[in-house]
Amino acid sequence: MPGPSKEESFVDYYEFLQLSPNADSDTIGRVFRFLAKRYHPDNKKTGNDEKFRTLMNAYRVLSDPEQRAAYDSRYEETRNRHWKAFVEASPSNGAGSDQKIQKAILSLLYTARRTNALHPGLGILELETLLGCPEQHMEFHIWYLKEKAWIQRTDNGLLAITAAGVDAVTNDSILLRKDRLLTAPDTP
Repeated sequence: MPGPSKEESFVDYYEFLQLSPNADSDTIGRVFRFLAKRYHPDNKKTGNDEKFRTLMNAYRVLSDPEQRAAYDSRYEETRNRHWKAFVEASPSNGAGSDQKIQKAILSLLYTARRTNALHPGLGILELETLLGCPEQHMEFHIWYLKEKAWIQRTDNGLLAITAAGVDAVTNDSILLRKDRLLTAPDTP
C-alpha cells in the first residue's frame, strides 16, 4: 500500500506557528517557547500531544538553516499549487467567484497583519503570485475591499487589512479556523 503523497504529508509549519515565511530565528524561538508552554502535555488546561509533536518538528526544521531552506522550497511549491487550484476551481465570473477572491485577499492580508502588525501588507505582485490571479482580475476586488474600508494602501504602497477588515475576517468562520488564532494564555 503506498504511503501518503508529498502534498498529503506536507505540514505548513508557518501556518501552524502563525509566522511569516520571512520570520527570523529570534521570532521563531519566541513563538516556539510560547506555544511549547501551551501545548506541552504537562499543561492540564491546553496540553495537546499531537500539536506539541508538530511544534517540535516545526522548530527542528525552521531553526536549522539547511533544513529550513529545503522546507521553504517545498513550502513555496505546495502553496503555489494550492492557490492555483483554488483559482482554477472557481467559476470564471459571478458573485460566488468574487466572494472567494475577496475572502482570499482578506485572509492573506490578515495573516500579513498578524505576522507583522507594525509593518503589515503585501504588494500587488505578491498577491498575484499567491492567488495565481493577474492584477487586472483583482482590480475590482481591491476597489471593493477599499470601498468597504476593509483594506487600505500603506505609506509604502502595500495593501494592508484594516481593523474593520480584521472584524470581517474573524467574524466569518470560513476565512480562518478559530483554533489557528493565537490568544492570550488563561490567567489563574
